Amino acid sequence: MQMDNQLPRKKVPGFCSFRYGLSFLVHCCNVITTAQRACLNLTMVVMVNSTDPHGLPNTSTKKLLDNIKNPVYNWSPDIQGIILSSTFYGFVIIQVPVGYFSGIYSTKKMIGFALCLSSVLSLLIPPAAGIGVAWVIVCRAVQGAAQGIVGTAQFEIYVKWAPPLERGRLTSMSTSGFLLGPFIVLLVTGVICESLGWPMVFYIFGACGCALCLLWFIVFYDDPKDHPCISISEKEYITSSLVQQNGFLSSLPYLFAWICGNLVGQLSDFFLTRNILSVIAVRKLFTAAGFLLPAIFGVCLPYLSSSFYGIVIFLILVSATGSFCLGGVLINGLDIAPRYFGFIKACSTLSGMLGGLIASTLTGLILRQDPESAWFKTFILMAAINVTGLIFYLIVAKAEIQDWAKERQHTRL
Repeated sequence: MQMDNQLPRKKVPGFCSFRYGLSFLVHCCNVITTAQRACLNLTMVVMVNSTDPHGLPNTSTKKLLDNIKNPVYNWSPDIQGIILSSTFYGFVIIQVPVGYFSGIYSTKKMIGFALCLSSVLSLLIPPAAGIGVAWVIVCRAVQGAAQGIVGTAQFEIYVKWAPPLERGRLTSMSTSGFLLGPFIVLLVTGVICESLGWPMVFYIFGACGCALCLLWFIVFYDDPKDHPCISISEKEYITSSLVQQNGFLSSLPYLFAWICGNLVGQLSDFFLTRNILSVIAVRKLFTAAGFLLPAIFGVCLPYLSSSFYGIVIFLILVSATGSFCLGGVLINGLDIAPRYFGFIKACSTLSGMLGGLIASTLTGLILRQDPESAWFKTFILMAAINVTGLIFYLIVAKAEIQDWAKERQHTRL
């Protein structure tokens, strides 16, 4: 009888599982769509400027061949601004409709056809530029809408594919593609323009997108239980972890984080306007709350495995209390260097995304052990990182404008 109670536990598929492969596929989609959007920012320099020497003998043939490889257009700075911003308009307009319809229609079809449309339009931009600037603007606007569909609808994937305690790792892995795309564009665009001509930039990224679109329709299924290639053990693991989850429960952490974030902003300004606390005290107070409380609630989660509602409540608390940092470290850069706040924010966001990638890999390695003890180690590690980061912040944090960030007025004698 005792031996029956000690049957071996099924090993939970870890980092080398189908759901992580799917997350990497979404990562590649984000890389391609971001690259297709960003490449025009670099090719525009070649498209509107000619650096060939003028008036030199025996250059007409070379100039003709170069114009074929790198056509040059007489677009004014105003037109260039409209072209570059047209993608943004399409991206913004499509957000709300996509957020609504992604929960109704097939995510596979929405993302697949949007990726295909964005890639085809990338292939059409060079000939559209030859026809007229209006066609380029139309292509870019529609392409922005298609890329907005890919960027927004993908989060619906994790409603059915991500176990509740793995959603952070899976989403961070996929969304990090938004950062890798511009890096690849900056790395290869200049080389392609120099050797093959700027139209090949759009052809290469467009062709890669079309190939990825075919792979998407083959590999992805809206529901893991319908997928013919996923292992039975992983399918059971995903479906069993989601058996009591639904869209409403999944949205609660974000709802309460939004509520707390708005309250934190009001409360921090209240402390400052009434001179209750100094700026640095407010920043350190809310940073401490935003680091310590999620760590405490996270460490408690493994002990609540038998209580479904307890897990839901503590997951909500982890997400909600983390938003306390909105009144602390997340806006501290505005205190110390308002001139460079955009750059500081970009660097901190990049480091945060890199941390998410490292965390995904590390957690996958930890989960190869026994699932229960592995999760306990994961949350302990998370708490240790939070406490270490908090101690460092409390020691070095400042709230006054730093000397290197001050405006310097130059006077003439």
